[in-house]
Amino acid sequence: MTTKTHESVVTGQFGPRAAAYVTSAVHAQGEDLQKLAEMVRGHGTARALDLGCGGGHVSFHVAPHVAEVVAYDLSEEMLAAVQSSAAERGLGNIVTRQGAVERLPFEDASFDFVISRLSAHHWRDFAAGLREARRVLKRSGHAVFIDGVTPGQGLLDTYLQTIELLRDPSHFRNYSRAEWRQALTDAGFVPDAGTLRKLPLEFSSWVARIGTPEIHVQAIRSLHGKSLSQVALRWLAEQKGVTAIPRTSTEKHARENFDIFDFELDAEDRRALDALPAKGRVVNPGWSPDWDAA
Repeated sequence: MTTKTHESVVTGQFGPRAAAYVTSAVHAQGEDLQKLAEMVRGHGTARALDLGCGGGHVSFHVAPHVAEVVAYDLSEEMLAAVQSSAAERGLGNIVTRQGAVERLPFEDASFDFVISRLSAHHWRDFAAGLREARRVLKRSGHAVFIDGVTPGQGLLDTYLQTIELLRDPSHFRNYSRAEWRQALTDAGFVPDAGTLRKLPLEFSSWVARIGTPEIHVQAIRSLHGKSLSQVALRWLAEQKGVTAIPRTSTEKHARENFDIFDFELDAEDRRALDALPAKGRVVNPGWSPDWDAA
């Protein structure tokens, strides 16, 4: 029996889908990318490392402001897509290198900036990757790590890791803020307080982009475990000018009503709800908002 290495799982997942990550709106946009561009602006002689570059979006935002960006990734197909897109954008100062984060092929203190965005949860050895990032960063340099974090509670951690692994078998682990701080300190960094941001994800494109098997998609949906009444109440709560006051006679139902705020409806859910006939509504009083306006 042949056992796949974690690296081969990662490249097998992302190589065939490189173009999808270059064009992904979730990855190509965000306040964090704007902040990164602001950070490097004015450092025209600097050299930056985009660690686990994926679709290259950090590289594309940083390159106009520095002398050179090295886009580094495990997937050769991903790097080819980044190089092609860089050429189309006229960014000739982006170069690509292939390899693992745990073994960086660069000299000590060779970068002014080391940036990793939405990559660390794929690393086989988190601590080794951070040590290597610190090794190649100049003493006066700056490092930025951006990734999803867990709430730091055992049950919620298990829930998140399960969803991520069902979606993408190359997922290794998300870490809590406390784990990040300790790991960064151990690697020789001096971490600041960090910034928390929400990352809205549209479910259908999220699973389609990585090619999640349908049986896993259904498993992920089952983990949400919401009733039809909860979905309907969540939809009502999202309507402008509406205050939904559900009637309840038991403590159990009251808890279920509050639980509508721990999930979000995606575009597919909303399309299905919008397609329901107005005449089929149980309650549609004359004073209600014009929900069905063309």
